[in-house]
Amino acid sequence: MVSDNRLVRMAFFFGKIFSPVYSLVMRIRAAFYAKGILAVTRLTLPVVSVGNLTLGGTGKTPMVMYLARLLSSHGLRPGVVSRGYGGQNRLPVALVSDGNRIFLSSVEAGDEPVLLARELPGVPVVISRQRVNGGQYLVRRDCVDVLILDDGFQHQAVSRDFDLVLFASGVPISSEWVFPGGILREPAAALRRADCCVVTGAAGRDASDDVLFRRWLGQQCPGVPVFFGDYEPVALYDQQQRRVPLEELVDVPLFAFCGIANPQSFWRIIESRFLVKGRKPFSDHYPFLSGDIEDIVRLALAADCAALITTEKDYVKIKSMKSALPIWVLAVGLRMEEGFDRFVLEKLCVV
Repeated sequence: MVSDNRLVRMAFFFGKIFSPVYSLVMRIRAAFYAKGILAVTRLTLPVVSVGNLTLGGTGKTPMVMYLARLLSSHGLRPGVVSRGYGGQNRLPVALVSDGNRIFLSSVEAGDEPVLLARELPGVPVVISRQRVNGGQYLVRRDCVDVLILDDGFQHQAVSRDFDLVLFASGVPISSEWVFPGGILREPAAALRRADCCVVTGAAGRDASDDVLFRRWLGQQCPGVPVFFGDYEPVALYDQQQRRVPLEELVDVPLFAFCGIANPQSFWRIIESRFLVKGRKPFSDHYPFLSGDIEDIVRLALAADCAALITTEKDYVKIKSMKSALPIWVLAVGLRMEEGFDRFVLEKLCVV
């Protein structure tokens, strides 16, 4: 049986035929925005964009949470504008949360916006395929002081005051092939638009790899600061959202599952702290059904596991589903290196 990794390598190999064409299209698109041929809307509030250059997971959702909490702790009222990927909503703008109540389900809004709404009380969250519409909606409501664009680096139709680009530690991008021949969403030269680069999941990596990566980033975007961060568990919940100490599961044999873009980051966190005897990855934004939970339980029982463990992002889709085994939810957060917070606040003229 051909592995998923091998299939991806094969797809990239044949995709290299079309990669130069897509790369040229993205370069022309960026040039049109830069020259004003394509319209760029400046909103009346500061705008922070959190995005990435690569396909796959880089920690955008944890970073949006981190920034929203950081800004809130300094007296600002942040609001989040997300695309709502995977959701069925087709309205130009939909309010996921006004900061007090959550109005849409993960089926309607997508898993990440609902997770953001649940984890960021007091922070309005809207979804809009055209981010400018979502931003203007929050501006008109006069309920926020600063806007955070989730996955906004390629969405250049909105002018931003701070462009933050994330990378997952250990992801090989030195070949610099653009989709469909590689994992870059656009040519590496696009990093010159960035104000800051962040490498997530750096703990446990060879320090020499980080040096090489920092050097590569320095070549692509000279003068742009690079910060490193890592994920850490912040809370453990049962399926009724009751919080328990992390130590409660230390000796419990667990079966892990998740539907995120970078499951390795989740495996690394839980396997360093818990007794994980089995695991199953699903595709990113996987729409879990009751039958999937039944299949996972069967795999867990076959591996002599006493409970299941998953991510917050997956929990918002399965919270109402029944399981023959307890389901535990691990909440993780970003821990950023010293100097990052001050850089962000100074960039937004908060300090």
